[in-house]
Amino acid sequence: MRQRKPKDLDNRINECGEFIVRDPSPAAWKRCFGQAPEAGNGGERALFVEIGCGKGDFILAKAIDDPASNYLGIEGQESVLLRALEKAMWVAQMNAAAGSISDKGGTLGNLRFAGVYVRSMKNLFSESSLSGIYLNFSDPWPKKRHYKRRLTYRGRLKEYAWALKDGGFIEIKTDNDELFDFTMEEVEALGWEPVEITRDLHSTGLEARLTMTEYEKKYHNAGKSINYMKLIPGK
Repeated sequence: MRQRKPKDLDNRINECGEFIVRDPSPAAWKRCFGQAPEAGNGGERALFVEIGCGKGDFILAKAIDDPASNYLGIEGQESVLLRALEKAMWVAQMNAAAGSISDKGGTLGNLRFAGVYVRSMKNLFSESSLSGIYLNFSDPWPKKRHYKRRLTYRGRLKEYAWALKDGGFIEIKTDNDELFDFTMEEVEALGWEPVEITRDLHSTGLEARLTMTEYEKKYHNAGKSINYMKLIPGK
């Protein structure tokens, strides 16, 4: 559903400029995050991406809980992206005002957003560069003729696998049972086997239940079960 354009959208996005990547490309990610690798880590910080981050609840919580890794939220609708950006700005400002820059979350130097639609992973990332990809409550594109637009179409899944490091994961959450059925068929067609799968995430002890999107909170509180799958694709 298209969102109504907020008043003064461009200026408000510009005010959140420290969190937005305006030139998303394979070369952009090494320079857009402020921190260097952890001392003694011997390599670059892990980068996790949420494709279709919506209003940002999920990716913001991930970045706060895991300050040693980098997180990128991608959202094509500017009016929705603005909500995520302003949440991140508010949290960073509150932390700074409280003098908690060195605490968990800090000023969120490990969080960025990109306002694009993902047409091809190869336009945005390098091969074997990501540690994890989150697909949360993606548009189901319910008409059969639109199946290739679904973010869990096999061609897209293969591109995610190309962008993942060895051992990197894809996590999928949806309330849409038909999309989940479709996803399972696509995964099977690729010869992959989920390492975690459930039709009712919040009845399990899986770690994925602990960080929720805004949609997930809504549906869970209404008693709707959440479909969940975790993949570690072979290359």
